[in-house]
Amino acid sequence: MNRIQTTFDNLKQQDRKALIPFITAGDPSLDKTVPLMHALVAAGADVIELGVPFSDPMADGPTIQRASERALKNGMSLRGVLAMVAEFRQTDGTTPVVLMGYGNPIEAMGWEPFAERCAEVGVDGVLTVDFPPEESAEAFEHLQRHDIAPIFLLAPTTDEARIERVARLARGYVYYVSLKGVTGAGHLDLAAIADKMPQLRRHIHLPIGVGFGIRDGDTARQVADLADAVVIGSRIVQEIENSTAGTVVDNVQQFVAGVRAALDRRTQA
Repeated sequence: MNRIQTTFDNLKQQDRKALIPFITAGDPSLDKTVPLMHALVAAGADVIELGVPFSDPMADGPTIQRASERALKNGMSLRGVLAMVAEFRQTDGTTPVVLMGYGNPIEAMGWEPFAERCAEVGVDGVLTVDFPPEESAEAFEHLQRHDIAPIFLLAPTTDEARIERVARLARGYVYYVSLKGVTGAGHLDLAAIADKMPQLRRHIHLPIGVGFGIRDGDTARQVADLADAVVIGSRIVQEIENSTAGTVVDNVQQFVAGVRAALDRRTQA
């Protein structure tokens, strides 16, 4: 059984919601990524989304764009990201890791060798922002052959036909983008999320995570009342950007632990 499914099954039994933090591999430096991944787990992360830096991250706002630029300047590559997952797996064999990025680096490597390498190092899911479901079935066959979950984005503008198609192809969980625009932008509209959820759940029987616009424990807790998972990225990357090399791991761990505590207070209420 895929680690993602096991994690969500365990959380459901405990009536808890998943916390899915995002960081960009190679940011702020090559030697900090694996320590940051372990810090996220220590802080209460249930799944880690690890960003594969790309030169034109069109779905990402300025904060994550700068993270990609820093990582690429540091020499980060897709093969380097996979090597980091392998290093992480030396001491953590249970926390799901999802690679989040764009199609070009995978296409350059080739989907079949990419999927094989993901399986070797312990990647559990892949979210390719610019691969729509209409064009991804063949590519994601390689992932599913190795029990790696293809994960898709849905948006407020997604129509019924697209939701149905994603429901057929997706594994692991589905990532619902809570607002129109790029990461880190806009105001979180909880009422709009609540209005969209019934339509999504009519077709999607996987867990649904909500991201884009979640900035703190309070908004995370409110989103958790509506969804199965909370995805938080830009705010963590801001913490990385504003920290020194000596404080970055502790600062990120403290911030994520605060979000986890807010989610757990929801369960205790």
